[in-house]
Amino acid sequence: MLLAAVLFVHPLGKPPRTEMDDYFILNGQAQTGCNNIVTSVVFDYRGMDTFGEATILFAAVAGIFMVLGEKNEKGQ
Repeated sequence: MLLAAVLFVHPLGKPPRTEMDDYFILNGQAQTGCNNIVTSVVFDYRGMDTFGEATILFAAVAGIFMVLGEKNEKGQ
């Protein structure tokens, strides 16, 4: 199985192009107004997904600070 996996893996640095890649490259700047394709995909095409990830990260950090934070003098 290891030999089959090695034989069928794509060469490093040469990923196959897909229709979605071509769509973003051809239409990204016109639809989003952004010169950077990566930025347009992250913030415009997947904006709600990025917002959700940031919300989850914020909630995790806030939870850690609440659990590990110092208690006040009243013991609360």
